[in-house]
Amino acid sequence: MPRLIRIGSRDSSLALWQAKFIEGLLNEQGIKTELTLVKSEGDINLTSPLYEMGVQGIFTKTLDVALLTNKIDIAVHSLKDVPTQLPKNLKIAAIPKRANVKDALVYQDSSFKITEDAGITIATSSLRRKAQWLNRYPNHTIESIRGNINTRLDKLKNTKNWNGALFAVAGINRIELEVPNKMELDWMLPAPAQGALAVVCREDDPEIDLICKTLNHQETAICAGIERSFLRNLKGGCSIPIAALATVEKDKIHFKGNILSLDGVRKVEIETEFELGKFEDAGRLAAEKLLKNGGDKIAMELKSLMTE
Repeated sequence: MPRLIRIGSRDSSLALWQAKFIEGLLNEQGIKTELTLVKSEGDINLTSPLYEMGVQGIFTKTLDVALLTNKIDIAVHSLKDVPTQLPKNLKIAAIPKRANVKDALVYQDSSFKITEDAGITIATSSLRRKAQWLNRYPNHTIESIRGNINTRLDKLKNTKNWNGALFAVAGINRIELEVPNKMELDWMLPAPAQGALAVVCREDDPEIDLICKTLNHQETAICAGIERSFLRNLKGGCSIPIAALATVEKDKIHFKGNILSLDGVRKVEIETEFELGKFEDAGRLAAEKLLKNGGDKIAMELKSLMTE
């Protein structure tokens, strides 16, 4: 009798979409599944900024425990939420094909125009988005906003002094939200692995691992892996404004990355290429180059601030 695969997910609209997407791919192979829903600390505490909550793994810890205690067989996450160091006996078994990697500004008034003038207020809980926005628009005000996509859109709608809020395009598209006033930000570099999903399983479950590997998209896995290696070698997480994007262009991997001070005033960035057949050390080499170019000073300052 075929094995039933228990899929663990958070219960937000986006997390459910992600879990059901993976469930659909498995069902197409004739594999039976069931969903198990949990709440993470990040879903329960919607008041504290993420960087004050020991952010690494805040959306994944509960599902990690469920996996390790054999309550579920796989967990589905946004890969950008998954720490670069997983708990012992857990592994990323598959990274399906990536969606749109961009960030977007969702704004209230259809006549709104972005200017450099003071008086514009933008909401986001992401230090990366905040720092990049302030680097480009230093006179603007940034307010913290928490919650799932639907909750944040409601907060934006009901907060009259906010002009807009920042979101990942992939999240909006996946749950098919109607957002009439949306502007994709080509200039904003995304979080490492943004737009990609991760299917996590136990290392000691080779049957599940083998099944999950059929869902893996090699190009996405390579690019997201480089971005996460860049993040890991900078010793960063969601609490540090680090961005990265790797793309395959013919036989080359094109890489962009940056690190910013919290106020967005200082930015060190890197843009480089690697041979597609020699990508294993790409993330580490890019991180080392960025640090040598002045990123080390920002990284040390950020680390000091986060440990105070």
